[in-house]
Amino acid sequence: MEKDNKYYVVKKKALPEVLLKVVEVNRLLECNKSMTIQEATDTVGISRSSFYKYKEDIFPFNDKSQGRTITIMVQIEDTPGLLSSVLNHIAQYDANILTIHQTIPVNGVASVTLSMDILPATGDIAAMIADIEGLSGVHYMKILARE
Repeated sequence: MEKDNKYYVVKKKALPEVLLKVVEVNRLLECNKSMTIQEATDTVGISRSSFYKYKEDIFPFNDKSQGRTITIMVQIEDTPGLLSSVLNHIAQYDANILTIHQTIPVNGVASVTLSMDILPATGDIAAMIADIEGLSGVHYMKILARE
């Protein structure tokens, strides 16, 4: 069975209008810190529930993401060498790791939060994430933030 958290690059014209409006709400909120979510959703013409449903799942893809920071969360099995393998994959793509935080494993699974600097030499971020997700022992992965 395939995992539900796959990433796709889709042309703007193929996206449903609601997803494009969610991106616009996020942009409005980022540009105007005093704007409420209700004001932003009213401005673009979607419901707050639609915004909350999709807000974590869509963001603009930026080909020129160099010089940016990406924070990911990975849930991994407590297996010797697995975290090292994740870090090696990141190194193979020439991303610079800024921070690492690992929780104490519970029921054999630990959460690891990694922040990395995307450099001019960094390879394809989507491919890096797919490679990490494909590692045996990786249960879940999510992009938490992009700056």
